[in-house]
Amino acid sequence: MPTGPNGEKRPADIIGNAVTIAKIATGETEDELVENEGKDPAAQELGKKGGKARAAKMSSEQRIEIAKKASKTRWAK
Repeated sequence: MPTGPNGEKRPADIIGNAVTIAKIATGETEDELVENEGKDPAAQELGKKGGKARAAKMSSEQRIEIAKKASKTRWAK
């Protein structure tokens, strides 16, 4: 069975999906949303700190080179 963006189970066929949406709209069933994305909150905080620490360690030239590479990649699309 296909899953939605947050891992919830949804019907594969169009009619089944329409019925599910109608049931949610009328309040017959509730839409199940995943509150936590499966990531540990402590790990998320460490990830936020890591980017700042990495930038503090780099020289200005290194940051400029990384920014240029990112810009070229972004605009190459």
